[in-house]
Amino acid sequence: MTTTPRAASAAVTGPGVLDALSLLSEVTGELVVKSARDTHFAVADRVGRLAGRGSGGATALPDRVHRGIAGAVYGGLSAGLRAASVGLDRLGATGVGPRLEEGPRGRFVSSSVNGLIGDRLVRERPHLAIPMAVRAGGRDVELTGASLRAAYPDAAGRLVVFMHGLCENESYWELHRDRTGTTYGEALAGRGWSPVYLRANTGLSLRENGVSLAALMQRLVDAWPVPVTRVALVGHSLGGLVIRAAGAVAAEPPESGEPWAERISDVVTLGTPHLGAPIAWGIGHGSRGLSLLPETAAFGRILDWRSVGVHDLVAGLAEDVPPLPHARYRLVAATLTASQRHPVGHVVGDLLVRPRSAYGRDRRGGELFPGADVLHLGRTDHFGLLNHPDVHRALEEWLA
Repeated sequence: MTTTPRAASAAVTGPGVLDALSLLSEVTGELVVKSARDTHFAVADRVGRLAGRGSGGATALPDRVHRGIAGAVYGGLSAGLRAASVGLDRLGATGVGPRLEEGPRGRFVSSSVNGLIGDRLVRERPHLAIPMAVRAGGRDVELTGASLRAAYPDAAGRLVVFMHGLCENESYWELHRDRTGTTYGEALAGRGWSPVYLRANTGLSLRENGVSLAALMQRLVDAWPVPVTRVALVGHSLGGLVIRAAGAVAAEPPESGEPWAERISDVVTLGTPHLGAPIAWGIGHGSRGLSLLPETAAFGRILDWRSVGVHDLVAGLAEDVPPLPHARYRLVAATLTASQRHPVGHVVGDLLVRPRSAYGRDRRGGELFPGADVLHLGRTDHFGLLNHPDVHRALEEWLA
């Protein structure tokens, strides 16, 4: 018996390529053109001051002329890009053009942009913001009994729910299928589990996504075609933090139905920065460092465009979000080196997350997950965790 969801037949909807081009025009004007202008003027001002000291102020007029011409050019470029953005927005609102959801490239663009500036999209371009949803056959699945029965005709009572990481989508779980011949969900479906894939706007805060995930899971469990007896949650990278945030919200009793969190038996995190990720920390410090000089301040503003979701990766989630007492935690870390004790592996980890953070162990010896099962994968990067033979074997044991 297979529990793989059935492909949906509804027409593809959602934002289109023209909406993405409109956003690109806006971002180009806001970031590229303005950053080039500000850097140009900052360098010109510094050179002009130095030249003015040696010429007794004779360069003041040429400097003003140069600034005026350059300002007009930059202003024209910005105005043109704003007009293009507005025009593309209006054209996209008519529904013409291909939808981003029609192909993997469009879905990649959508999930990447949401991860980078998803919080801004919710405020300024909500039609481009990804809503948290269950995904099956390339479509959102409505959380009603009829829709779930249609998407999961062989629904089982055991659910394994997959939450992707920053800038990812549900398709990332199929990475390296050519090597393994399967995916985690497909392999577990053959063992009596129903795999459920989620998609989320990873640019939102961990707390906000946690609230959304908790609400979604309650509705999913209440409407599932058969009684749910067991739930396993699997999160990659930031997805593991969202799962933890949802667990904290789920501690509160629901308005109706049985609490979904009581059915959670296992939480598996793959390369999750429980104590933060160095790259996110570096972006924040880089932004502050670049802002110290006029010549580089514009580049600091570019880094400041990062979403609150990226910002939340600086510290991860600490003791204020405790593990669920009745769930078994399984923590997977990877290093580029064969041994995690190797100096390079210890410092760079899987390129994005260090083992200590993936295990939730701080430098003082504290542990976020006492008694958790841990697994180290050597010679593997951050995205290799999405479909790895050792994880397949571990899931087979953990979710027996």
